[in-house]
Amino acid sequence: MDAERGTVRSAPPGVRRPAAPTAGGRRTDAPHTEAPRAAGPLTEAPRTDPPHPGTRRPPARLPRSRRPLADLPATGTTSPWILMYHSVAVEKEDPYRLTVSPERFAEQIAWLHRRGKRGVSVRELMRARAAGRADRLVGLSFDDGYADFARHAVPILQAYGFTATAYVVADLLGRANDWDTEGPRKTLLTVQEVTDLAAAGWEIGSHGLGHQALPGLPAEVLAAQTRDSRRLLEEVVGGPVTGFCYPYGAVDLAATLAVRDAGYDYACAIAHSPLTGRYALPRCYVGDRDGAWRLRAKRGRHRLRDTVTELRRHRLATRAGHLRRVP
Repeated sequence: MDAERGTVRSAPPGVRRPAAPTAGGRRTDAPHTEAPRAAGPLTEAPRTDPPHPGTRRPPARLPRSRRPLADLPATGTTSPWILMYHSVAVEKEDPYRLTVSPERFAEQIAWLHRRGKRGVSVRELMRARAAGRADRLVGLSFDDGYADFARHAVPILQAYGFTATAYVVADLLGRANDWDTEGPRKTLLTVQEVTDLAAAGWEIGSHGLGHQALPGLPAEVLAAQTRDSRRLLEEVVGGPVTGFCYPYGAVDLAATLAVRDAGYDYACAIAHSPLTGRYALPRCYVGDRDGAWRLRAKRGRHRLRDTVTELRRHRLATRAGHLRRVP
């Protein structure tokens, strides 16, 4: 991750770092209900994040020259705005900056509401986009499946008629985030909590098995990560699991194809890249320092990165077409 996402959790050994970033219980169909009055507007002056020497960032893509053109997503479309959360709680130490306090989270949700936006699950967002009804919708996603999602985030979202997606690690339900070696210990949602959330209309998506980064894994391991995690979660929620989220945001072409072949409707990544599309949706990190000014700036940056990504893909397609015409 870059500075906007805070300090990065190190991915497992062998995961390659990219050369540079590309530039950076309610029904799911519930109407937009009137919310209680917010405590007050968010006001935060622009701030410059300090650098974090020595941190590592998991990869978001393979070199563009190695990716077959036929496997690239279709051009000419913009990606939806999806906010990426992890934990909503109070922590004294949070080196990875993955935790947002309940008070700050309530302010951020109130800000969206005041701007006429409605937070929805990524599943609902994708369906609305397909029907041409997503103009005022914002995707809300929560990675890792922390138990505080049900305790702190859900009541705040319910108050505004919002929904969200929780991406859980299928084989670690009820355990802890042991993959975060330097971060605080956080308990994960239990099987019963996941079952109850799904029954109440919250989307449950897969975050793989063991919180393992996918790039570079053998085909059979990729199949287990995607298909087996989906099967396990469908047994828990008693219905289809259609969304996937890449651990660490790390994605390559093989991972996107494995997710597609496992039958998912979409997958969430983090960064924009030539893979950006239905199976590598970019998202906007939200942290505890993000107030109104920073959220507006991140929205603008998301749009800019959409444009840059499309220009790069168009240039790549043009170059490939030229090479095909050369005798």
